[in-house]
Order: sequence, then C-alpha cells, then structure tokens
Amino acid sequence: MEYRTLGRTGARVSAISLGTEYVQDADQARMDAVIGAALAYGANYLDAWYAEPAFRDRLGNALRGRREEVLIAGHLGSTHQGGQYVRTRDANLAEQFVLDMLRRLNTDHLDVLFLHNCDEEDDLDAILAPGGLADRALALQRQGRARWIGFSGHTPASSQRAVETGIVDVLMFPINLTGHAAPGKAELLAACTRANVGLVAMKPFAGGMLLQPEPTIQANRFVSAREGELTRREPVSPVTCLAYALAHAEVSTVVPGCATVAQVDEDLGYWKAPAALRDFSGVLESFATYQEGHCVYCNHCLPCPAEIDIAAMNRLFDRARIQGVDDGLRQAYAAMPANADVCLACADCETRCPFGVAVVDRMDAARELFG
Repeated sequence: MEYRTLGRTGARVSAISLGTEYVQDADQARMDAVIGAALAYGANYLDAWYAEPAFRDRLGNALRGRREEVLIAGHLGSTHQGGQYVRTRDANLAEQFVLDMLRRLNTDHLDVLFLHNCDEEDDLDAILAPGGLADRALALQRQGRARWIGFSGHTPASSQRAVETGIVDVLMFPINLTGHAAPGKAELLAACTRANVGLVAMKPFAGGMLLQPEPTIQANRFVSAREGELTRREPVSPVTCLAYALAHAEVSTVVPGCATVAQVDEDLGYWKAPAALRDFSGVLESFATYQEGHCVYCNHCLPCPAEIDIAAMNRLFDRARIQGVDDGLRQAYAAMPANADVCLACADCETRCPFGVAVVDRMDAARELFG
C-alpha cells in the first residue's frame, strides 16, 4: 500500500481507502469480512457518512479492538429519520447523530468530521452562519470529539469557498474521468494546494456509471462536478478509474465503495494490476470536453447586462423542451427576475461560454416557447 499525507493534518493515509456506503445493508459477517479485508491490504482510513443505527452498530463491531489501526471520518449533518437518510442543517440534531456515532463505534472521537454534502451557495451561507454547522463542528473539535474539520461537496465553487474559509482541513470531492474538464475543478485543486487541505477523492467510478457496459454516460454534478452526455470510446476498468484519481498530486486518498471482499480485492489490490490497466490516457480523450454546444448550466457566461441568470433560464428551457410547457413551468418562467424576454441579443455571454453554446438563439427559442 502507498501512503500519502492528508494535507495539513500531517496524518499518513492509505492512497486507497474504504467508503462504507455499499455495506450499509450488509449483515455482520459480510461487514466483518469487508472491513477485515480492507485493513489487511493496509487501508487505514474509512468514510462512514451513513447514520442508520444498525449499520453503525455493525461497523463498530467490525472495528472492535482495531480502532487504533484506522482513521474514521464521520459527517455532521447526516441523520436517519423515519427509516431513511435525511440531511439536516439543525446543529443540535446533527450533533446528536455524531454523539450517537461515537457511542455505536465504541470511540471517543472521530478523526475527520465533515460538514456534510453542501453544493449550493445559500446552503454554505447557512453552514457558516453564527450557530450553524461550522460553529458546531469547531465546538466538537474543541471538546476532543473531532480531530480535524472536513467539508464534503460536489460543486467546485462552493467547495473552493469552503476551503478558503480557513476552517477546513480536509475536502471530500468527486475525482473521476467524467469530471476531467469540469469548470472550476483546476481552480479548486489549486486552492487546496495553497491552503494545504487534504483531498479525499470520492466517487472514483462516477457512482458506478464508468463501469457500466453502455458507452453513453449521462454525467451529473453529483458524481462529475458537471452535467451533460458523454460517450466513452472504450471500456473502463476499476483500476483505470483509480489510476486517474491517484494521478492527481493533490489527492491524499481515494475512497471507493466496496460491497464485497471481491470488490476490496479488485480495488485495494490496485498495485498488483498490470501496468496497462493503470494507463488511462486512452480513455481520457473521451471525457476531455463536453459535447460542443450543450449548456451545462455553469454560468461561466455571466455577467449578463440584462441580469438574466442564464444557467437557470437554460435549465428551465431544456425542461420545457423535453417535457412540454405546463402551467408550473410557465409560472416559473414568469417568476424569474429576468427571463429570456429581456435578452438584449448582445452575445457577450457567447464569447465567455467554454462550450460554444448559442445562447442568443436559445433565448429566442425560449421566448417563443413560453410566449
């Protein structure tokens, strides 16, 4: 196993670790087997965002007597209510579930406490507001219940802003082939380097999409930090996906989710794989760009002199084209502070669009569609 430094924490972590998402429903025997196999390969970091009590009990049992061998990451804001996962921004409720995790995992602290699953600017505002989750995470850190503060997200803009607050020691973010050309990714990685923030690469297989036999992939921001249809020119193996993530010098560890011991063998046995499988150059071209002319709602085209939120307008237009214009979409169009009706056709946005979108033509079409 290769080990890397987890940013300014100074901790040495296995380059490939374990995400526990796919053992949520495992019985105790399979949980023990998967955790045991990962530790046997030298993995010393695991992410456990799921808050279901029985899952936590089984994970705690699997780690009994082995706590000192592994760094455990938990998530402030992940709860389990009414039999299902619920994300919360209620600091008191979020803390209750962190304390529950400590009890069930038989430990007095988490090594990384992530501010859980934040992608929108207004959500980040709420997290950073006085009395919000960030304040609560820092309080738990002062109490010795968390060693380091993390942030997990899927969009470069909010993740970069979080990194630049100075609060965050570790960032958890998707790093995979489908997001290779995602707008803002390079700037985010540079921000991590400047702040010496450790980077945990999640979703190395793009939520499993990269491993599917179909050549066409519908990327979305939750797995790729981008949206759009991509066409893979050749099959991709788990080893190839892991090689891509590990090729990023900013990445401290990659956390593939493993449901079985066989998957642990395939993923954490990475260094035993033939060198040819670790060569991702042949598939990278497939994911280097979006399809030309397709809006991916990134708003890199702003500012608009008419103050149109072009990404929101294009998203609404695409929904209407696909499903037809109904009363709800008409109301949403009318409620926009500035919609396609006020487009000046200046085309300034088109000069800034990285993907060659004919924005003015789309505004004309939207005006006609909603008119």
